[in-house]
Amino acid sequence: MSRNVVWLALALSLLGFVPASNARADEWDKKTVLTFSQPFEIPGTAFPAGTYMFKLADSLSDRHIVQVFNADGTKLLATVMTIPDYRLTTTGHTVINFREVPVGSPEAIRAWFYPGNSVGQEFVYPRSRATQLARTAKTFVPAMAVDVTGADDLRTVSIVAVTPDEKEMAIADSIQTTPTDTLSGVGGSPSRRAVRVHARQLPQTASAWPFVALLGFASIGIALGLMVFGRRSAVA
Repeated sequence: MSRNVVWLALALSLLGFVPASNARADEWDKKTVLTFSQPFEIPGTAFPAGTYMFKLADSLSDRHIVQVFNADGTKLLATVMTIPDYRLTTTGHTVINFREVPVGSPEAIRAWFYPGNSVGQEFVYPRSRATQLARTAKTFVPAMAVDVTGADDLRTVSIVAVTPDEKEMAIADSIQTTPTDTLSGVGGSPSRRAVRVHARQLPQTASAWPFVALLGFASIGIALGLMVFGRRSAVA
């Protein structure tokens, strides 16, 4: 009897801490559901207006690998490379910046910022497309020196900056890739074109930490009570 009570007590005490493994999942991979009111473009792919899921596949390197899924995350649609993009002021909502494109073209995403983050993801376009974007917007655009698509190749391919006159420059000399006190004058200004993007963060499990802790303590209390009851039953 007492042994069964002990095992039950341990199970209940652990129950309160099971959700902890997921508590920082969304913050880690920046999983976000985005609804675009117009067609849009990411490196190598153009998508129709609709709802998509964005998340980071690689959060540990200087280059972040972004994955784009369908709305419910069941189908991988694209894998692209980004580099860090920095801003001085954070916001409590998702921010999507677009590049200048000719009228009638899909909106080309420049950068994606997760709520509360000063570091975002600036999308790296194939060399030929980066040249077009740089010429249109008259600004520097990060580009892959050679076109690749595999996730492993994306982590190692050389990155350059394409200038408006179609020349290549070292990325560090033309685009902000490290945080500083001021970002003015580096890489040009992001476009704020009239495209509506509705962002829906998935449930923020990190905010449930107080509840998780309370549940854990309550479970421990119940477990101790059951242990005491078991001992009394055994004595009786």
